[in-house]
Amino acid sequence: MRKILVIGAGKSTAVLIKYFQDKSISENLHITIGDISIENANILANGHSNTEAILLDVFDKDSRVAAIQNADIVVSMLPARFHIEVAKDCLTYGKCMVTASYVSPEMQELDEKVREKGLVFMNEIGVDPGIDHMSAMQVIDKIRNQGGKIVLFESFTGGLVAPESDTNLWNYKFTWNPRNVVIAGQGGAAEFIQEGTYKYIPYHKLFRRTEFLEVEGYGRFEAYANRNSLKYQSIYGLDNILTLYRGTIRRVGFSRAWNTFVQLGMTADDYTLENSEHMSYRDFTNSFLAYSPSDSVELKLRHYLKIDQDDIMWDKLLELDLFNPDKKVGIPNATPAQILQKILMDNWTLDEGDKDMIVMYHKFGYELNGKHKQIDATMVCIGEDQKYTAMARTVGLPVAMATLRILNKQITGTGVLIPIQEEIYTPILKELEEYGIIFNEKESEYLGYNPDGVKG
Repeated sequence: MRKILVIGAGKSTAVLIKYFQDKSISENLHITIGDISIENANILANGHSNTEAILLDVFDKDSRVAAIQNADIVVSMLPARFHIEVAKDCLTYGKCMVTASYVSPEMQELDEKVREKGLVFMNEIGVDPGIDHMSAMQVIDKIRNQGGKIVLFESFTGGLVAPESDTNLWNYKFTWNPRNVVIAGQGGAAEFIQEGTYKYIPYHKLFRRTEFLEVEGYGRFEAYANRNSLKYQSIYGLDNILTLYRGTIRRVGFSRAWNTFVQLGMTADDYTLENSEHMSYRDFTNSFLAYSPSDSVELKLRHYLKIDQDDIMWDKLLELDLFNPDKKVGIPNATPAQILQKILMDNWTLDEGDKDMIVMYHKFGYELNGKHKQIDATMVCIGEDQKYTAMARTVGLPVAMATLRILNKQITGTGVLIPIQEEIYTPILKELEEYGIIFNEKESEYLGYNPDGVKG
């Protein structure tokens, strides 16, 4: 049997494993799930005859190497920073590898050696990055093949709560790693191109400069800019494009409210708070406000942020229990971001029966035969439950599909790859449609075209 090793039994792995199990007889597959928690691995194995669970600590070189040597292909579903240890072993022992994570500089450095060995190290084959690459390149290549000139590309993705499970004033619940939500946008200014001009949004302004978009059947959304929209400019072949913008989707009003945490300093992750373990939520909030011998914490915060008492913003803050004197942080030597995450998880964790939702939106502006046109492509995926979530489906399925295609030698390129070639994206996007991951395209006249690239 052909042996697939999956390292990591986290939230996104359930759909991936089920795909392999469903194909295990027709494709002659044996799946090994390795995780530091044998319990989690066993849950995903679910007693399937062609699946086994093993204890695997990625930092235990002997067990890691033994598992990799015994595999025909390796799927790393570990946190991104741990992929490189797996990658080095895969290179040493001649195994192809698949991850959903961004290509790190360390991973890219392996490219030449990976190509020399005729191996495929496929990265960025999840949802974002992943499905966004494939769906965007399919439209970009189609426009180019018709002789069109692309002048605008905007791309937005969001992991959200499904409408039927949207039960709080923030219209948001955690559907993925909460830490990534809390520290989103930090580490430098957001950078993009608008009408031929480079634009920058510093972190303290990021959540007040948003774009609005409409998705048919699901209403209005907003998006804030990703930190570096220009990362894929050359990779996508868009060197001469006038507008290039990538962002993260939220429901309208989220960013304005989130900005209160940024302005207070609650998202900082570069220092710790004294006595954080014994702090109350009220103490935490008060620690960012000026001393007053008479004013309450509530009054000080409203005054500092200029929030009226009848503003929905105030109701959103009250909903989070930020002023509770009895709830304790309970985390020693915590950063503000860690404490904020704890507070938010009290309120934004998916309840039993809740469903999540992935929303993706691409906008293409182009010129063809003297006419200015626009294509809007949208995809909405709603999860089944808390195990087979939309996030797990949109991450796990493309990873699994790419793994099987590499195993079947249907992907001919070698090296450290991302899924932007037609031989990769065409069959995978087609198969994804069988699982309800479908893009709806609408073509119209592009009214925003600026042929002279006038500086805006």
